[in-house]
Amino acid sequence: MAIQPVKENYSGKIREVELGSGPAAVKVGGAAAYPFHGFEGALGNPPRIAWEMWDAGADEVWPEAVKAPFADVIKDPVAWAKKLETEFKAEIIALRLQSTDPNGLNGPAEAAAETVKKVLAAISVPLIVCGVWNPVKDAEVLKKVAEVCEGKNAVLCPIEDKNYKSLGAAAIASGSVATASTPIDVNLAKQLNTLLGNLGVKEQKIVMDPTTGGLGYGMEYTFSVMERIRMAALVQQDDKMQQPMINFVSFETWKTKEARMADDKMGPAEERAIAIEAITAVALLTAGSDILVMRHPRAIAKVKEVIAELS
Repeated sequence: MAIQPVKENYSGKIREVELGSGPAAVKVGGAAAYPFHGFEGALGNPPRIAWEMWDAGADEVWPEAVKAPFADVIKDPVAWAKKLETEFKAEIIALRLQSTDPNGLNGPAEAAAETVKKVLAAISVPLIVCGVWNPVKDAEVLKKVAEVCEGKNAVLCPIEDKNYKSLGAAAIASGSVATASTPIDVNLAKQLNTLLGNLGVKEQKIVMDPTTGGLGYGMEYTFSVMERIRMAALVQQDDKMQQPMINFVSFETWKTKEARMADDKMGPAEERAIAIEAITAVALLTAGSDILVMRHPRAIAKVKEVIAELS
C-alpha cells in the first residue's frame, strides 16, 4: 500500500516583492507552502542568491580564499560589480558601503552615494545597498543613497527601529524596497513591519532581515525564529509576517575563526570556509530564506545545485 504523506493546510501566502527594474528585475516570495514542500502547495519564486561586494576594505579584511576570485577588481567597486554580472552571472548584487563605517574610514554619505550611482549605471541586475548596521550612520548614508536610487527599485538595508522613520520615508520617496532588520526576535520583526506599514511603506516594498547567525555561531537560533515567522505567515494568517526574508550569510560566516584558520586537522582552510558558508545557506533555505547574500563562487554554486534539486 502506498504511503500517503501527512499534508499541512495553509491559509496564508508569502507576498511577492520585485527587486530591480527592467528585464533583469527579480521577484522573490510568493510561496503558499513551507520551503520545498511542493507536495503541499505552490512554492512561489525560487530562492535567489545575491553576490556580496564592498566599496572599500575587502582587500584588507576578507580571507585570502574569498579575495582571490575578485583580486583584479576588489579595489574598484564599478569593475567588481560588472564582473559579478558578466563573468559570474549574478542575478542580484549586494553592495556593502564599508567605507562609511564610523569605526573605520567613516567616509561621507555623499561619496558613498556617488559610488552607488556609478555601480547602478554599470549594471542591469537588482542592487541591494547595505550600510554597516550603525543606525545613526546608516540613516545619514542611506538617505543620500536613496536619492540616487530613484526609479531603480533598489533595496535599502538595514532599516531598524531606531531609524525607520527617516529611512522608510526615503524608501517611499525613491520607490526603493525597505529591508526591515531586527535582532532575531519574532515579535520585534512583526513590530517593525507594522511600523513601516503605518508609515506608508507598501507591503510589496518590504523584505525582512531576521538577523543571521553562522554555523556554530547562532544559526540554530536564527533557524528557529525564521521557522516561527514562516509558520505565523502561512498557518496562523498573520499578514504582518508574510514578507520575504533575506539572510546575510557571508557577513557572518567569513568572519568566524574557523573560516580564517590555517590548514590543520580540520582540513584545508579554503574547503572548510566554503563548506561553512554553503551549509549555513542551505540550512536557512529550509527555514524559509528567499534571498541569500553570499561571497564565494564555489559556495554559491553548491547552494544553487541544492535549490535546483529541491525546487
